[in-house]
Amino acid sequence: MSLFLEYLPKLQKSSPGQPEFYQAVQEVVESLEPLLLKEQKYLDHNILERIIEPERQIMFRVTWIDDQGKIRVNKGYRIQFNSAIGPYKGGLRFHPSVTSGTIKFLGFEQIFKNALTGLAIGGAKGGSDFDPKGKSNNEIMRFCQAFMTELYRHIGPTTDVPAGDIGVGAREIGYMYGQYKRLTANYDGVLTGKRIPWGGSLGRTEATGYGTVYFAHNMLKDNGNYLDDKIAVVSGAGNVAVYTIEKLYQLGAIPVTCSDSRGFIYHKAGINLETLKELKDGERNECLDKYVEKHPDAIYTPVTSYPEGRNPIWSVPCDLAFPCATQNELNLEDAKALLSNNCILVAEGANMPSTQEAVQAFLNAKIMYGPGKAANAGGVATSQLEMAQNASMTQWSFQEVDARLKGIMANIYNMASETAKEFNQAHNLVLGANIAGFRKVADAMIDQGAV
Repeated sequence: MSLFLEYLPKLQKSSPGQPEFYQAVQEVVESLEPLLLKEQKYLDHNILERIIEPERQIMFRVTWIDDQGKIRVNKGYRIQFNSAIGPYKGGLRFHPSVTSGTIKFLGFEQIFKNALTGLAIGGAKGGSDFDPKGKSNNEIMRFCQAFMTELYRHIGPTTDVPAGDIGVGAREIGYMYGQYKRLTANYDGVLTGKRIPWGGSLGRTEATGYGTVYFAHNMLKDNGNYLDDKIAVVSGAGNVAVYTIEKLYQLGAIPVTCSDSRGFIYHKAGINLETLKELKDGERNECLDKYVEKHPDAIYTPVTSYPEGRNPIWSVPCDLAFPCATQNELNLEDAKALLSNNCILVAEGANMPSTQEAVQAFLNAKIMYGPGKAANAGGVATSQLEMAQNASMTQWSFQEVDARLKGIMANIYNMASETAKEFNQAHNLVLGANIAGFRKVADAMIDQGAV
């Protein structure tokens, strides 16, 4: 029996009804089995059970007043998973799908992602089931202020430094930062993703998308290949997708798709980045069907036309695939479609966007596969660079931040690749990334004793 199956009943009892969390744990634990067989110390110190259980789980009620004067109630979360190598670090997600299980899986992934960056940051995640869509600017401000009124006592520049995520951009970070400052009278780097005039970092907005492409570049280069003239399929239309598309163009590839919750665009000539940014800029978030009004040679497919259980974006002929939307958006049938079209690389810009069956299909086919915790670590890495700038009260140039990001992504790839080779699975960056990240955190936990 595998270690995961041995632990599953206890996991289900302590965290009932959280399948996404179980999925994230299973991937990590199964990857770690070769390491745990090789190095007994991790079992002796019960690291596995300790790392799976969060250090602290904070859940709270958020009450706010809408524009009609009605009191509204949402649920807020902050899961502080592991601080062995640094202060807690991870985003805040505002979306109606948010549950404790969503936050748990994201926070667990964040432990290893943050460790891979080589920077001093622990793992955490937070958010709320609040839906910013359809809300006025004033309603969003009041919600953010109410959310921070509950959260502020649990965070700090050397304790826990949240960032943005789905539904939380610079506007929301600004409202929360203002409330934190009002409550504490402190002007410090307690949040990242801030706007430039009040402590933000140049390059932070672009970092996750740019970093994902840098990771893909390293995978290709290590296999004697390049991005030049490669056809790329990208899902999503938020920051990650937009800046993945931008960096793909800069490095010579041709991205031909993008998507949102209502449908996807296929533009064989290449996605027009200017139009995409115009549609999705700031608070507008217009439907992608408007893209074809400016580009009649593009094809828009609404979600209502998707075949059951499939996302047809992954059937578009391509060399490279970049799932950048949300978790479990790419299933086994989608993976088969990509492989049948001779896709040679998948790099995950989103967190856990491929189901376990899809990941296994990629590994079995031995294509280049960059798991999210490695490929999309550029965002949190640049958040830590923002923390460093805040601590020294300086601001670096875009070029300096981008150069550091490029170096960090190369180091993450090399670390995952070398670790995979150590265990005789050179093509398996899932195993390499999980073991490399786990080792760093687990060794720190052993050094710090039973805490």
